[in-house]
Amino acid sequence: MPAPRVLVAEDEMIVAFDLCNTVEEAGYIVEGPHGDIKSAMKALENGTPDIAILDVNLTDGETFELAEMLIAQNVPVIFHSGHFSPDEVNARFPMAQACAKPCPPQKLLVAVQQALSIPS
Repeated sequence: MPAPRVLVAEDEMIVAFDLCNTVEEAGYIVEGPHGDIKSAMKALENGTPDIAILDVNLTDGETFELAEMLIAQNVPVIFHSGHFSPDEVNARFPMAQACAKPCPPQKLLVAVQQALSIPS
């Protein structure tokens, strides 16, 4: 069985590459990083990811519509944001997880494992 595919949407390039490296080193296939919604949506044309890590604010707007679309396709979403608290995100998306920036890599990987129901 192939490794799960993780869509990463983050517009702060240092954070984006750090996220991608963390996810890839844990054995996942990385789709991204995507710095804007348009790029992330275009990536979905190539297939649905197994999970998505989304910054709330990208260069071209908030990712809430993208998150709603992914959730409707049963794709787990983890919001990774420094602008919205986990409580604010969870109030709008109770089925999603939220990690406040800066988030330690191990905590983010645990969130990915939980979302994919992989034992840690």
